[in-house]
Amino acid sequence: MINFNIPPYVPTAQEHMMEAVRNHKICGDGPFTKRCDAWIEEKTGTQKALLTTSGTTALEMAAFLCDLKPGDEVILPSYTFTSTATAFVLAGAKLVFVDVCPDTMNIDETKIEDAITERTRVIVPVHYAGVACEMDAIMDIARKHGLKVVEDAAQGVMSTYKGCALGTIGDFGCFSFHETKNYSMGEGGALLINDPSKNEAAEILREKGTNRAKFFRGQIDKYTWMDYGSSYLPSDLNAAYLWSQLEVADKINDDRLAAWDAYHDAFKPLEDAGMVELPTIPEECVHNAHMFYLKCKDLAERTALIKHLKENGVSAVFHYIPLHSAPAGKKFGRFHGADEFTTVESERLVRLPMYYGISEEDVQTVISQVKAFYEDQVR
Repeated sequence: MINFNIPPYVPTAQEHMMEAVRNHKICGDGPFTKRCDAWIEEKTGTQKALLTTSGTTALEMAAFLCDLKPGDEVILPSYTFTSTATAFVLAGAKLVFVDVCPDTMNIDETKIEDAITERTRVIVPVHYAGVACEMDAIMDIARKHGLKVVEDAAQGVMSTYKGCALGTIGDFGCFSFHETKNYSMGEGGALLINDPSKNEAAEILREKGTNRAKFFRGQIDKYTWMDYGSSYLPSDLNAAYLWSQLEVADKINDDRLAAWDAYHDAFKPLEDAGMVELPTIPEECVHNAHMFYLKCKDLAERTALIKHLKENGVSAVFHYIPLHSAPAGKKFGRFHGADEFTTVESERLVRLPMYYGISEEDVQTVISQVKAFYEDQVR
């Protein structure tokens, strides 16, 4: 069976993790954590990056740092993972879902302004598949209405919009280093802070409500409890595993792009024949090959394709069930406007195997099995 995903692994990870053990420093904010933070800052241009225990907790930190109050509203797409929503629910906000663009599956920026009320505080664009939302328009809307922007760039490490790294355009950006992501520490994430005035508050929030970070920098002679917070620091063992990949980040990115391009070139004739739709990469976007998906004619065809692939040794999967249709989505939010594309497009989308190190032979097997399915459809 060709796996849908295999977590990235670089052989130097073992030595890096043993180094952390030998140095007797495996808790949070050790040397490898600091190296990862510095790499993110240098690679993206953000003024401050903090490694976190997950992309979810990075989003939670961003939500708390937006100073949300109960009843405040947050605008986001319904086509996203639950973490995008729950982070803001925990901060007391009401969710307002809007429709997506069918070509990218990103939030439709033209639907945002109509959803704004006097209670709106934050816009949360989700960069689906590592392809940027229309950030110029979103930032213009945010500035016009005095709103914060939190980029859910969980899938967007190494992607850019008009030359800017995803996660660095809004007030905060959130990365994920889950095992399904391009770069992984098993469970992990990072918060990108683009407003220096939020640095100290973020450190306090991340350090269980204390100013411990300043103490370790020698800026104060003792640390104390300053505000609410939690423990959002990942183990340095996890960071050591991640660091091995960040050292060869471009190699990993190129490897994934080669597989993505092979899929795209192979399936272009199917798209030209009107049998499938392929991902759209807008001209101003550079993507990171986080995933490759096809859009089938409808849900029935997608179900049949997934079944065919499984029977022939290929693991392919669908993706999100729109959040506004879930029990918690109805409890904590509402959909503004018409659901023209979110549900129908989500039911057509199927993701193909994509991971660092996938062999050319396996890519060709996936391609041949997809083509075989559609050849049978024509007969």
